[in-house]
Amino acid sequence: MDESYQIYLNRVARLPLPATYQSQVQHIQESPKFKPDESGERQPVPFPGYTVITPPWGDDSENSTFYETLKVCQDQLLQQFDSGFLVPVPPESFHLTLADLIWDSAYRHANQKPAFEEHLRSAIGKIFEQSKPSISLGHPLRWQLLGLIVMPRAIAVGLLPKDEETYERILQFRRFIYQNPGLIALRVEQQYRFTAHITLGYFGNISPDLDRQALCNKLSEFNDQWVENYQELLAHRAELRKFDDMTHYYRGPDWPVLEF
Repeated sequence: MDESYQIYLNRVARLPLPATYQSQVQHIQESPKFKPDESGERQPVPFPGYTVITPPWGDDSENSTFYETLKVCQDQLLQQFDSGFLVPVPPESFHLTLADLIWDSAYRHANQKPAFEEHLRSAIGKIFEQSKPSISLGHPLRWQLLGLIVMPRAIAVGLLPKDEETYERILQFRRFIYQNPGLIALRVEQQYRFTAHITLGYFGNISPDLDRQALCNKLSEFNDQWVENYQELLAHRAELRKFDDMTHYYRGPDWPVLEF
């Protein structure tokens, strides 16, 4: 399912282009992960699961400058749009997803089995150990900030691998995960091809009168600030994390970690 290096570059490099925005903004939808409370403020709804990610900003001091740039961008986006159009994720939860595992109804169903979570954490720990010789090379995976990308229910920033080695390492790492018999037995399977991104916010109130052309123009203007302002995320490690909704990702003290 995941693509070769060149195909990935060609696809992702088009995501922040005006022509791509023109197509994608026609299909944006309200995210079901946030619902209005009695006051009209959108709150996260339960959406539990497990994932393999880089440490969220709240636990990653090594990428503070990079994440500060994203926070500024998020603040500027919120000022540009009508209230409630974009539901921001907490900046301290900014992260790069390396491999989705299991979530929502699939997680709830699987978690009815005895010791499911213990088996999942054990399987990931073994995968991390098995992958060390080829993945842990003593230097981080380097990702370049590409620009804003529009997803069906969210706005994110897209990332390009700094070089082919970075991309091949992440592809190999994902193969270790998704082709592992222990995880397959737990009904963990790959459902999406890899698109490196960091989510800034989810769509909330989408007015039927939304000026989609103006939205495209605003997104393109945001990207101009990064043309001559190079920003890079250094992924130093992968961690197994659990989430109860889309605002917080946490781990136990002895949960698996893989240093790159």
